Amino acid sequence: MVFEDISKLESMDLDEKSKLFGNTTYLPKPHRRSRSNMMLNPLKLKHLNRLDELEADVVTLNLEDAIAPSRKKEALINIALFLSNLKKRKSQIVVRTNPIDGGGKEEIEFLKELPFDAIRIPKVRGAKEIKEALEILPKNRELHLSIETKEAFNNLSTLRVDERVTTVNLGILDLLADLKLPQSLLKLNNPTIEYILSKFLIDSKIAGFLPVSFMYQDYKDIDRFKRWLELEKMMGFTSKACMGPAQVEVVNRVFEVDEDEIKRALEIKEAFEANSQKGINGFMHKEYGFIDEPIYKDALNIISTYQAQKHLKEC
Repeated sequence: MVFEDISKLESMDLDEKSKLFGNTTYLPKPHRRSRSNMMLNPLKLKHLNRLDELEADVVTLNLEDAIAPSRKKEALINIALFLSNLKKRKSQIVVRTNPIDGGGKEEIEFLKELPFDAIRIPKVRGAKEIKEALEILPKNRELHLSIETKEAFNNLSTLRVDERVTTVNLGILDLLADLKLPQSLLKLNNPTIEYILSKFLIDSKIAGFLPVSFMYQDYKDIDRFKRWLELEKMMGFTSKACMGPAQVEVVNRVFEVDEDEIKRALEIKEAFEANSQKGINGFMHKEYGFIDEPIYKDALNIISTYQAQKHLKEC
């Protein structure tokens, strides 16, 4: 817990909370894994108070859609209060601001010295907003983008204007609205949705982004959530937005690297490197069939993912 007792905080006004800001401005990043990205409402103090013990790889503190305009300042103050008093954490911390021209600039300016890892800006339409955010953001922080507009979706592969822009999050409900398509399309085995997911994934990879798949809103329907995850994993996704700890647990388990897959990758790596020293880059393996350089590169990718995951468990 960040605070031993938050009962007094519940009744404090914003000025009183501001007087309790701590002096934490930096915490080492615990890991680079991003399987689960859990959204957290900063108006819920009991949820903020668990920032130091949450199991999500990434926690996103949301200042945008879920917060009524009349309470956005309260949410901002709450984030500053808890981050400035944070002494440890398991998760990467992202703050999702409002659109750059809708309060986002001021929010980044207010928060920029606090211990978070990235700012996430919503409703992006082009490079202009991204560059404006980067001008304010400290050089050692990442910028993440919410892909919710038809312009950003169509031009996603061009949006990595700086190496600090690392991650894109698919806001599929807003995107459907912007495309004037009904949300009722959001069903398994719908070809339009599968096209959106495929294009988002491939364009993200082309640009060098980490693509985070959409949040499944019905947090009680874990069975259907698992079916979405199975589809997304099959497609190539490794990261998923989550609504609550139950979804986080499922995502972390589904996106866990399989031990048999690791064993295979390690053996392929060893065999390829041994043969390569003899000038042989294509050969038959008694268990895994024909192995050449593309198979070797795939094994290296699997091993890299596993090593990052192992580091996560040790943190």
